[in-house]
Amino acid sequence: MVGLAEQAYERIRDDIVFLRVEPGAPLDDKELSAELGMSMSPIRDALKRLTLERLVVTYPRRGTFVAEITVSDEQWLTEIRLNLEGLAAALAAARATPDERDALSTLAARLDDDRMNHITSEYHLLDYEIHKAVYVAAHNPYLEASLTQYLNLMMRIWHYGLRRVPRQHSVGRDQQEVVAAIVAGDAEAATLAARAHLGDYSVAVRSLLIR
Repeated sequence: MVGLAEQAYERIRDDIVFLRVEPGAPLDDKELSAELGMSMSPIRDALKRLTLERLVVTYPRRGTFVAEITVSDEQWLTEIRLNLEGLAAALAAARATPDERDALSTLAARLDDDRMNHITSEYHLLDYEIHKAVYVAAHNPYLEASLTQYLNLMMRIWHYGLRRVPRQHSVGRDQQEVVAAIVAGDAEAATLAARAHLGDYSVAVRSLLIR
């Protein structure tokens, strides 16, 4: 059973990641306690955890706020993720179970849907699911935890950039290449495809942030 602190963390995290709470917005633990129907203790535990994950910032005598989004955030995250995403893809190619390979193939097949031809919130959510499935298939809990944290930070940036992107902005199918290499057990190809996918998407998102 999920504890109250974990429930509070997931609710607040999702509100931040999906921009239901704006960057820079204040976070009042009393208001959150009333909104979530919880005592102050799990709320404060959740905010401390989110602070460590850099989704929340706290200033002495000012309070707690949702972290702002900058172009530098995207750059720094991409620098870290380029290597770690490639490692996760390589490990998944070597370690994924047959069921995990089937699950990845099923997710990647959804990219063939016409609705996934352009950058939309639906595309972002599917891309998120595929990344998470790769992390699980890598069978390294430390790597999975680190990449999940970075993915949540990047997901927020993606949603922020999505506000500025034209509805018909097209996307490639390089994520399908990542999955195909993992399913085939080709670690080298999986690494290269994962890095290419992340690099291409980083360029697109960064261009939106500096408009």
